[in-house]
Amino acid sequence: MAKHTVTLIPGDGIGPELTTAMTRVVEATGVDIEWEVAEAGADVMEKYGTPLPEHVLDSIRTNKVAIKGPITTPVGTGFRSVNVSIRKELDLYACLRPAFSIPGNGARYDDIDLVIVRENTEDLYAGIEFEQGSEGARKLIEFAAAEGAGIIRPDSGISLKPISIERSRRIVKYAFDYAIANGRKKVTAVHKANILKYSDGLFLKVAREVAAEYKDSGIQFEDYIVDATCMQLVLHPEWWDVLVLPNLYGDILSDLAAGLIGGLGIAPGANIGADCAVFEPTHGSAPKYAGKDMANPTAEILSAVLMLNHLGERDAADRVLAAVRGVIGEGDKVTYDIKRSVTGSTDGCVGTQAYANALIERL
Repeated sequence: MAKHTVTLIPGDGIGPELTTAMTRVVEATGVDIEWEVAEAGADVMEKYGTPLPEHVLDSIRTNKVAIKGPITTPVGTGFRSVNVSIRKELDLYACLRPAFSIPGNGARYDDIDLVIVRENTEDLYAGIEFEQGSEGARKLIEFAAAEGAGIIRPDSGISLKPISIERSRRIVKYAFDYAIANGRKKVTAVHKANILKYSDGLFLKVAREVAAEYKDSGIQFEDYIVDATCMQLVLHPEWWDVLVLPNLYGDILSDLAAGLIGGLGIAPGANIGADCAVFEPTHGSAPKYAGKDMANPTAEILSAVLMLNHLGERDAADRVLAAVRGVIGEGDKVTYDIKRSVTGSTDGCVGTQAYANALIERL
């Protein structure tokens, strides 16, 4: 049996509890994993002067694979997101967010099976911003007026939306390659090219060019405007298979897709680049629940399922997924959020580690 060294970033808030549950479940499969713990987040600011110490990135570069718990991101002020910084520093250009139904969790639908492929490195999340009143903002406002591009109010903050040929091409190719490798049938490029003709319009143009290269692959291709996609995802979730999107739309639609399957508590995620992959749940750190042994670790554990598949440990991945389906389907040993969604009450729910114990028993 192959041995794997994986960087483990516990995170903050409920992160350490979730990653503890996850590592226990993964270890119960018998897969030989050595966890190399690397701390990041708000809790290490005082020690290192940064929420993302360089040794964390070095560990991921060395091991090639990491899994992390959620990390707090301040709203409006403070340091930029650690999650975004990891993706940018390691060029983890593809954010993979599967959304599939797990019967018994109280979701509105029971037949969802789709995958969001989100470009991770540019668009509005590139972080190219100019604060209101800054010299940079003033120059951009003057430049836009001089070029006849439009009038921007002088009291505006400005964020730029770069979309490139090269990065659009590689994310659409990733979506097609993923579809082929995983037996999917269709790729949909999602955009707002009817309005944003030079950014989303470029993304759409490149997507169509890439689709033409895959015309003999058996994978269907279509494109859809983002607002219409949101509506039709709710009305007809069975229409969709693999959706590929620029960064911001991908972020929004992945949460929408999570809502279709029961919430962020069961929504796994992966960030994949040419050299490294980092797996993580898509929800936040929920600091008010930290230390209470009540958070749902399913998203963290399903992210580990993606990681196990990435490591070639497909049998272990299938067994963990089957255990999750079994425990949630029975409904006796589930966390408060699932119990409340199903019964309207939290009576009979179990804690984070007891839920992990139930999974381990099934393994």
